[in-house]
Amino acid sequence: MGEHFTEEGGRIFDESFEQALSSRYLAYALSTITQRALPDARDGLKPVHRRLMHAMRLLKLDPDSGFKKCARVVGDVIGKYHPHGDQSVYDALVRLAQDFAARYPLVEGQGNFGNIDGDGAAAMRYTEARLTEAARLLLQDIDAGTVDFRDTYDGEDEEPLVLPGAFPNLLANGAAGIAVGMATNIPPHNAAELCDAARHLIKTPNARTETLLNYIQGPDFPTGGVCVEDKASMLEAYETGRGGFRVRARWTTEDLGRGTWQIVITEIPYQVQKSRLVERIASLMDAKKLPLVGDVMDESAEDIRLVIEPKSRTVDPELLMESLFRVTDLEVRFAMNMNVLDPKGAPRVMGLIEVLQIWLDHRREVVVRRARTRLGKVEDRLEVLGGYIVAFLNLDRVIEIIRESDEPKPALMAEFSLNERQAEAILNMRLRSLRKLEEMEIRSEQEKLEGERAELNALLDSEETQWAKVDSEIAQVKKTFGQNTEIGRRRTSFADAPDADIASAVEEALISREPVTVVLSTMGWIRALKGHQDDLSGLKHKEGDETLFAVKAETTDKLILVETNGRFYTLDVSKLPGGRGFGEPLRLTIEMDEDASPIALFKHDPARTLLVASSSGHGFQIKEEAVTASKRGGKQILNVLEGAEAMSVIEADGDRVAVLGTNGKLLVFALSEIPEMARGKGVRLFGGKGGDIADITVFKGEDGLFRVDSAGRRHEVEGWHLFEAKRAQAGRMAPKGFGKAKRFDASASKAVANRNGAD
Repeated sequence: MGEHFTEEGGRIFDESFEQALSSRYLAYALSTITQRALPDARDGLKPVHRRLMHAMRLLKLDPDSGFKKCARVVGDVIGKYHPHGDQSVYDALVRLAQDFAARYPLVEGQGNFGNIDGDGAAAMRYTEARLTEAARLLLQDIDAGTVDFRDTYDGEDEEPLVLPGAFPNLLANGAAGIAVGMATNIPPHNAAELCDAARHLIKTPNARTETLLNYIQGPDFPTGGVCVEDKASMLEAYETGRGGFRVRARWTTEDLGRGTWQIVITEIPYQVQKSRLVERIASLMDAKKLPLVGDVMDESAEDIRLVIEPKSRTVDPELLMESLFRVTDLEVRFAMNMNVLDPKGAPRVMGLIEVLQIWLDHRREVVVRRARTRLGKVEDRLEVLGGYIVAFLNLDRVIEIIRESDEPKPALMAEFSLNERQAEAILNMRLRSLRKLEEMEIRSEQEKLEGERAELNALLDSEETQWAKVDSEIAQVKKTFGQNTEIGRRRTSFADAPDADIASAVEEALISREPVTVVLSTMGWIRALKGHQDDLSGLKHKEGDETLFAVKAETTDKLILVETNGRFYTLDVSKLPGGRGFGEPLRLTIEMDEDASPIALFKHDPARTLLVASSSGHGFQIKEEAVTASKRGGKQILNVLEGAEAMSVIEADGDRVAVLGTNGKLLVFALSEIPEMARGKGVRLFGGKGGDIADITVFKGEDGLFRVDSAGRRHEVEGWHLFEAKRAQAGRMAPKGFGKAKRFDASASKAVANRNGAD
């Protein structure tokens, strides 16, 4: 880097653009992290909030004083401490006053400070504010030397580096902020519970997070709601400082008589705007994505009252609400990230114990510094009182020295061994102070201060006494914000998450039940035609393409697709493209193998048992409920040998299995000889040389075995009993009639693959 001077005497530094950008961006990033976005773990405040509190204290806006215009407060803040935009400062002040945003508001507002619908506050020239009791506790003893101050940005004033913080503000009110490369998001908690946990941590410094959660139930949001997060994940979140909480609206069922009812929502999740929530529900109803909901109405006044009318009185209320929780902000997940500044100013993600311990250590430091400051004042006062006592004991001589000496101060100091301050105090005494009663008051004050000095010295000499003092002050905070007070009462309750049965029922409830015909072409294009189509001859495809499978289903169904590689995929009918055009490529929905092709597409029925077979002559039975796949990549069920492929998936409904080989041989054996498996290659079904399977079917012996000729005509196989043997045998040459088709009757075997439009 070079340096040279301009003609005017200014200096110019030469550096690369990359280096200049890097150094300046790093400075900006650090400033954003430490001076804007992240709160201090000790008082739970960001600089703008701390400056607001300090400025309002200097304006004497105590909880028991009058209000002042917010414009006055904002003006002091940006003029003395926070050289930023007035609107950003006012927005921060407004949030501190909103009882639906802050669990324990630090500002008491008078006027329009916005509402839960998302409406903004009135202009700062109209609104007024003062501090609350929680803010008073944060500022308590700030003049008693408890915290350090620094110069303001212009050097004309001082501001506190941190507030004394007698109130556990970080966890009680939470925090949210986005910096460069990091963010914070802390939910609010119940102050009384925090005080109990902190007091337990004082008595048991090595306490576990699990023990503290016996005191802290979890988040306590200002808007209430019901937390349905399980205890194990909550414990992990509080131990690591990262996690999340599922929060739901609180609701009740209101009986309207004659079998009719409606749902009334009285609390909504934290940070959800009510007006947008109602709009979202209405839009989903218009899109027919809430088939169980008939109407939604906002009847809120000061309290929240959202009315949900069911489509039918026969709808289950719990199922209706679960469907709303699934697709609307009546249920949200609050992501916790306890990334805060430690006492050294370094950002770090902390667990519950570390955050509470930092606050407790800060409170102990406040107690010690306050005691030292007070001890200095007591010592100073006792020194002055010592001089007064000397004057009273030698009153006549003191008066004589004052009257006769030209320099009474050094004379008094020499006569009675006084220091300069004591002598000055005696000379400044008023004559009325020489009465006997005043002497008694001085001795009484001296005795009281000596006792206080002893107590302060005992406090400073004993760490145990210091913690006892911290404990007693926290107990007083708990009394102020106890569960029996209106502001301290817990608002968020806890409940168990819904079980799997409800979850699956909700999936169906969210979909309008309509008949469709799902068509898959040979080129892999899929679509869902409205209604059950019997004649697909007029269906248009791309050039060279044709219908491969056509399945009649309903929008609430799921389809199973099987590929030649033995992989099974699950398709949600409601999510398939409509019947306009040629549909969409199936590969957009599932991750298919490039070298595999579909062999079966059928409607899922978990009550069935399937028989799967590969061309190599292997196969097994499997419960259909076990073949569903939740991932796009499907589930590998049938493992096929090299050179072979999966060739058949049929319903195992019967007592006999008939296998027709490519060598023209037929084998019939009992279905019970095929084991039931979850996945694998399976067992040998057909033996002998050239024992590849051409077709396989399951049938009932009493109904008989049927075949299809090359013309598609159906014929009964006479004497099929002659071909019965054990599984894996070579079989015997099939009777005449099978010909080149080598096919059994699909309808008789209840094949689940609806090939070429056959249902």
